[in-house]
Amino acid sequence: MTSLWFSLQEFFTTSSNWSGSSGIPARVGEHAVYTLLAWLLAAGIAVPIGLWTGHSGRGGLLVGATANAARALPTYGVLVLLVVLLGIGLGPVLIPLVALAIPPVLLNTYEGVRAVPPAITDAARGVGMRGREVLWQVELPMALPLMLVGLRTAAVQVVATATIAAAVSFGGIGRYIIDGLARRDYTLVVGGAVLAMAASILVLAVFAVARRVLVSPGLR
Repeated sequence: MTSLWFSLQEFFTTSSNWSGSSGIPARVGEHAVYTLLAWLLAAGIAVPIGLWTGHSGRGGLLVGATANAARALPTYGVLVLLVVLLGIGLGPVLIPLVALAIPPVLLNTYEGVRAVPPAITDAARGVGMRGREVLWQVELPMALPLMLVGLRTAAVQVVATATIAAAVSFGGIGRYIIDGLARRDYTLVVGGAVLAMAASILVLAVFAVARRVLVSPGLR
């Protein structure tokens, strides 16, 4: 524990670690870009599909099978394979992260809409609401708590796993871990690991606030 404390102290108090293209602000910014892009792409794919399948009641088995298949993909293995096939680039980094994030978003969105009591949707149709209005004004607000759980899970998984970008010469927090292991500089390894953990905690805090703001008090 003493060695760990001194490593943390050295990492965060060394002035050179706070400036330049390899400084902590730059690496955190790169990590945030990879994470946000992957998460937005996954949400853009999974949320509409989950809403439609949940609302229509069609494709539930396909949703489950697709999500389970995506969960089974080894993220690092997919990354290495894509780099071999496509070369080093942002695409091979983002694709496995998107595949990692889609299952929780897709399943939670689908299950959230399907969990809305039929009596409520029947009452909405009874007062003249059309299918799209039922989805956006009734089902979506009621499914939002479970959807946010899926989005939060995906975000935490991506922010933790985005460290693999450093394995194919990209930046981000993982750069400290990869470089530290290569140099046997465990101060860098410990610092990178703590930054990754702090990023995950920050994501949890952001979603806690989002839940407080977006979800109706009666549904919390």
